[in-house]
Amino acid sequence: DAVDAIYKEYIGDTEDRAKVRDELLDALTDAFFAFSAIEAARYHRDAGHPVYFYEFQHRSSSTVGVRPEFVKADHGDEIAFVFGKPFLAGDV
Repeated sequence: DAVDAIYKEYIGDTEDRAKVRDELLDALTDAFFAFSAIEAARYHRDAGHPVYFYEFQHRSSSTVGVRPEFVKADHGDEIAFVFGKPFLAGDV
């Protein structure tokens, strides 16, 4: 059964609640972001274009006390780093 295989792949036989939470988040991330991103990357590759894939996991110091400790980076958090916000001086 596919559901059992997916459960075993992500959750396994652990009963550690924090590990179950982390693995469930991994499964949801894969389902909602990674699978579609990989599919789009393959289309670009098959069309002969170079493809670069990355996973951003940097936990910004601005999120301390705002997000739970287990959250490394949310969708879109890399944008400030891509465009250089950490290197700007003064108020932005």
